[in-house]
Amino acid sequence: MLTWPPVVSFFLRPPMSALPVHCALLGYGFAGKTFHAPLLLAEPGLHLASVLSSDAAKVHADLPEARVESDLAALLADPALRLVVIATPNDLHAPLARAALLAGKHVVVDKPFTVTLAEARELAALAAERGRVLAVFHNRRHDGDFLALRALLAAGTLGELVQLDSRFDRFRPELRDRWRERATPGGGLWYDLAPHLVDQALQLFGLPEAVSARIATLRPGGQACDWWQARLDYGRLQVCLQASMIAAGPMQRLAAYGTRGAWIKHGLDMQEDRLRAGGGPRDPGFGLDTNAPTLYLGDDAVSVAQPMPVGDYAAFYAAVARAVAASDAGDATTAAALNPVPPAEAVAAMAVIEAGLRSQAEGRAVGLDLSTAERAAFEHG
Repeated sequence: MLTWPPVVSFFLRPPMSALPVHCALLGYGFAGKTFHAPLLLAEPGLHLASVLSSDAAKVHADLPEARVESDLAALLADPALRLVVIATPNDLHAPLARAALLAGKHVVVDKPFTVTLAEARELAALAAERGRVLAVFHNRRHDGDFLALRALLAAGTLGELVQLDSRFDRFRPELRDRWRERATPGGGLWYDLAPHLVDQALQLFGLPEAVSARIATLRPGGQACDWWQARLDYGRLQVCLQASMIAAGPMQRLAAYGTRGAWIKHGLDMQEDRLRAGGGPRDPGFGLDTNAPTLYLGDDAVSVAQPMPVGDYAAFYAAVARAVAASDAGDATTAAALNPVPPAEAVAAMAVIEAGLRSQAEGRAVGLDLSTAERAAFEHG
């Protein structure tokens, strides 16, 4: 019998001991509207007070009580504001996070953390210098299938793991006029989806020995990457990651192969679809995934449907609220321990992202550009 890692549900979290943390959301496009706003509103330890946007009508249609500000300096000058959440185009992540940290605010940055490893390092150092909480929104650590896989590997059910395939495919053969599909810094599918799959791999297996990647634009007229494959080399274990915009049919999301059997999961965790449909973490069944994985064990490869743990995107902001409260109370040690995605882990993920770009450019496997101190910070948190 597998036991799931401890995941505190939305309804079982202890109450906050202090007043809710006033926060501002920078950007109200897809990420801000679909992911961050609903999750912020669902967390009792946070109060979404302000939104930075040039479209006040759009924001007020969903958040009638929020203050909408088009000027960043004016928003950051608010002394009641303690947390800034950045959900803008990727190339704005670093400058906006820098401005917020310099203004004394705690910061959450949507993935990817930054566009370059140098920017990631700069922000991590600035947050440490200013004593502020800095977290990156790697929400897919809270996918039900990822939680199931983590528990399966911890239990040793598959024996020695030799290969993991992790895919995030879509079928969108038509081009769209949006920043994610333009030849801009941080645009394209590598920056969009590689951070999810890379972060999950790092959480399961640590830092790879080398990275090999092939990054391409396959749709006619495309400006940015819309297909990629990457291999993270862990010696006897090979982790194969892929994302595509032109993959029709059912998606094999995860496949783990070990010396005793295999575990295969089709379909994406359902929390995103429920958020897209206007749902939220308070809704019954929000974190349930009905796409049960299959476990194959033994020489006869008998398959057994596996139960799924409940996914919990709301856990991210619950942890952020407590980390900010601890930091503001002067307890830096507790704040660091509560940070759901600390800067050292986000820097490591960016090192893999940059290694993939280098591998594509040089046509070879490359190592991670991380110092001994950065590796130790990742390993020991």
